[in-house]
Parts: sequence; C-alpha cells; structure tokens
Amino acid sequence: MSSTTNAPVKHKSISYAGWGYFFIAPFVIVYVLCSLIPLLSTFYNSLFENYMDGLKQVGPNFIGLDNFVTLFTPRADGRLEILNYTGNTMIMWIMGAVPQIVFALLLAVIFTSERMKIKGQGFFKTVIYMPNLIMASAFAMLFFQIFSSVGPINQIIMSGGGSAYLFFDNEWSARSIIAFINFLMWFGNTTILLMAGIMGIDQSLFEAASIDGANSTQVFFKITIPLLMPIIIYVVITALIGGLQMFDVPQIITAGRGAPNNTTKTLVMALNSYIGTSKNYGMAGAVSFILFVVTGILSFIVFRSTEPKKEGKKK
Repeated sequence: MSSTTNAPVKHKSISYAGWGYFFIAPFVIVYVLCSLIPLLSTFYNSLFENYMDGLKQVGPNFIGLDNFVTLFTPRADGRLEILNYTGNTMIMWIMGAVPQIVFALLLAVIFTSERMKIKGQGFFKTVIYMPNLIMASAFAMLFFQIFSSVGPINQIIMSGGGSAYLFFDNEWSARSIIAFINFLMWFGNTTILLMAGIMGIDQSLFEAASIDGANSTQVFFKITIPLLMPIIIYVVITALIGGLQMFDVPQIITAGRGAPNNTTKTLVMALNSYIGTSKNYGMAGAVSFILFVVTGILSFIVFRSTEPKKEGKKK
C-alpha cells in the first residue's frame, strides 16, 4: 500500500497595504494641484521680466535670477528693502504671537483645571473665540478710528490737558497697535487648541502627581508642558506661517503705505505693491519665493528647537 502525505494547505494572504495610498491620494492630488504646481509656477515666473510700463507690456523676457539680485541690491541710502520688510514682519509677529501663546496657555490651564472647576466654561469659550470670527478689516478700521488724531483715546488725552498723540506717525506705537489686533484676533483660537490638547492628557497623571505632593507649578512644567509640546509646536508653526503672511491689518491701517517710513510694511504688502501698480509679476514671484523660503527655514528652526532630545542608549 502506498502511503500518502497531506501537504500543508497554503492560504492566500490578503494585503491591505495598497489602501493607504488610496486614502492619501485625495490629499496628494489637492496638494499637487493647489500648492506644488502654483509654487513651481511662481518660481518660474520669477525668472522673467514681465511688467506694465504705462500702457505698454514689457516681456515676458527670460532674465534668470536678476529679479532676486534686484531685491538684494541696496538702495542709494544703503538700505536693503527686502530685509527691512522681513524684519518688520517678524517684529510685529513676535510682539503679537508671544503674548498670544503665553496668555492662551494660561487660560487653557485655568479652564481645564480640576481644582478650580470654573463654571460657565462654554460661555467663556464662546466669548474668547468671537474676535476670531470678526473680519480683520473690521478690526483694523475700528482701531484706526479709536487711535486716530480725533479718536476717543486722543479725546481723553486732550480732556486731561495733554496734546493729541499721533499713534500712526510713531514707529513703535503703530507696530504695537497692529500686533495687538493680531493678538486679539487669534488668542481665542489658540486657547481652544491648547485646551483640547490638555483635555487629551490622561487625568490619572495629574492625580498621581497630586498624591505625590507635587504643587501646581511642578505639575505645569513637568507634566502639562512636556505632554502638550506637540500641540504647542503646531500652534507656534501655524502662527508663524500666518504672521509671515500678515497683510490685511497693516494694509488698511496705513492705507498700504507702511507708515511711518515703511516701518510697518510687511513682505506681503511689498508683494502686493508689485502686483497692484506695475503688474510686475516677475518681482512679485521673486518676493513670493523668498517668503516661502523664509517660512520654511523658520518653521524648521522652530520644529528642531522644540523637538524633545533623545537620550542615548545606556550600555
């Protein structure tokens, strides 16, 4: 009799790896169409001379990197305008973003505290988020009227025997007003994001720290901040990107002039000046690409500086 052996039955495995590409495909398609292609097109246009001279169209003529050379060529007085605009943008962003993040973090900790148990949190969340729903142009016009030479602030100053103070003719007062408007518009949104991050932390960690005798300061710096760091990084980078694109508030308050003496003129305002007057798409493309590079470098610096350090493996 011949003996037969039962060979193992091979089952065909099912792989779901390909579904990952299917689900990320919409994002990739939208990114390529709405971000990558416009970015490459902007850089391509920056290599051309293409503007209006009165009613005459000049170009497009290929000139290579001459537009970038022009941007980084000092004026007769020695000033480099592109660096001045970048500095203005960064100064006003820092003046508004640093208080915004600090204040929002304190509010987030207070509203989510189990010890304080603040009532009516829904009401407070709505109130602090409401400025984010108001158009920036409306905020700009409101503060322009408040701080104008005949506005209520100057009326109070003159009623006390003082003389009217021209807030928008002073470099730092104009920058401070613009920074305060940006702070007021965005601190509520930042607070909501940080509150969501804190509420996502396991509450047993706070309870264990309390049992071990940790005070509020120790809990904040040893538990809350480290575990909240991914949200903080996200908030800082998104605030940085939005700050570098600052346009509407200083544009309306200074009527596009960046007064006084271009100290409130931002990178996007400079970009808009090239498009609005001479239709200089080559120079506008160069400014846009510089803005992209600056945003990428600063975002990378923020990400790496806040990235937790990995401890080396012990032998």
